[in-house]
Amino acid sequence: MSGRPHAKRSKPTSPPPLSSSNAFQNQTQTQTQTLTLISGMARKSSLLKQTLATILIILIVYALLNTFLSPANSFSSFSSKTTLPFNYANSASIDELSRRGEFSRENMQNFPGKSAPRLKVYLYDLPRRFTHGVIEHHSMARGGRPVDDVTLLKYPGHQHMAEWYLFSDLIRPESERVGSPVVRVLDPDEADLFYVPYFSSLSLIVNPARPSQDRARALYSDEENQDALVDWLEEQEYWKKNNGRDHVIIAQDPNALYRAIDRIKNSILLVSDFGRLKMDQASLVKDLILPYSHRISTYNGDLGVDKRKTTLFFMGARYRKEGGKIRDLLFQLLENEEDVIVRHGTQSRENRRAATRGMHTSKFCLNPAGDTPSACRLFDSIVSLCVPVIVSDKIELPFEDVIDYRKIAIFVDTASALKPGFLISTLRSVTSESILEYQRELKEVKHYFEYGQPNGTVNEIWRQVSQKLPLIKLMINREKRLVRREQTEPDCSCVCSNQSGTDTTL
Repeated sequence: MSGRPHAKRSKPTSPPPLSSSNAFQNQTQTQTQTLTLISGMARKSSLLKQTLATILIILIVYALLNTFLSPANSFSSFSSKTTLPFNYANSASIDELSRRGEFSRENMQNFPGKSAPRLKVYLYDLPRRFTHGVIEHHSMARGGRPVDDVTLLKYPGHQHMAEWYLFSDLIRPESERVGSPVVRVLDPDEADLFYVPYFSSLSLIVNPARPSQDRARALYSDEENQDALVDWLEEQEYWKKNNGRDHVIIAQDPNALYRAIDRIKNSILLVSDFGRLKMDQASLVKDLILPYSHRISTYNGDLGVDKRKTTLFFMGARYRKEGGKIRDLLFQLLENEEDVIVRHGTQSRENRRAATRGMHTSKFCLNPAGDTPSACRLFDSIVSLCVPVIVSDKIELPFEDVIDYRKIAIFVDTASALKPGFLISTLRSVTSESILEYQRELKEVKHYFEYGQPNGTVNEIWRQVSQKLPLIKLMINREKRLVRREQTEPDCSCVCSNQSGTDTTL
């Protein structure tokens, strides 16, 4: 401690009292400052209100100008068929607009990404021998007389007549092709794909029967026509340009174009199945499965099981080759079953009438393989609302990207179907409610299998063909950079068809 004594702490003192004059002066000064502050705040508040009012007026003027002067938002656009401006495309879905009755093809352009340009197809003007000339030979072989204008001849009806429907669709005026996914172009330089309208299936059946061995020459030769067609194609500029990859060729009958198939296998092939085609000739990726043209009348009655007294119906050729040999075995198992009708019958007008009655009055229709995995009766069954029972292990089916066949058909593998009693007992166990559900689904999809309907099979085929275009472009560009060489095995551009077999679905 230091020796300095501690100083005493003084108490804090209050300020001296103000005199009355000083207090008054200070009070006056304080009031003046307060009034000045209040006045400043008032001026700022007034300025803020003026600014907000100005902004509001600008917004109102902009909205009015946008309403009255913008074409997209004119009062005429508020009619019942209004088209939404681009900025409002996300305000309502196409499905919602359809329900409200406000959607049409014309306003499709207002939905970016929703509408795709129509596929441009060039229809080859083939020499007459490949189109109407085939019809002429078919008529002459059956006693017909020569005509001056062969284009007036009627194409004969048969199960592989998709070739006629596609050709006649493309030659129709464009005004009659509303809703078609493709548009025909007359300039080949504009085309995405090229359609070759050879009547290959009709060509097979021109002669009533194969000529006898001692006959030097047939009246008509399908093989000669096949060779002549491909010779003609290979001389065409647009075939040579991409080695035929952007060409569409129909060969619906399993034997159609069999002689020339290796020369046209790069093209998109329209076929009924892959039963006669090798893995390097066709695939699900490159080609398209077509439905047969149904040969019996469409059922237009009410849904239900009460009037369908027959459990299972089949009428067709009993004896077939290859996979179709199962038919005879099924006949042996089923022909003595109660409420089952299985009859041997060939294509004729009388047999078609009998088949129509049978399918329209049966719950289930048997669809075994023919000479190849598929057969026309499947599509007869569908339009008859007779639930198809498919016994074919390697069948490929049309339009499977839009149709779930498990909802409209029953699949039974061959081994199970040939077990005594298995097939019919399985079908008898299906409830009436389940059969009705099958019928409802069949009714929903049957338009896909009706070639004569405005929005039926033909439009769906063209839609499926249009989906092949990206792959075709890929293959064309890929081929340009590859070195050509002989291959002992198919390359990676080939995808095999169904090799996995079929499981029973019930």
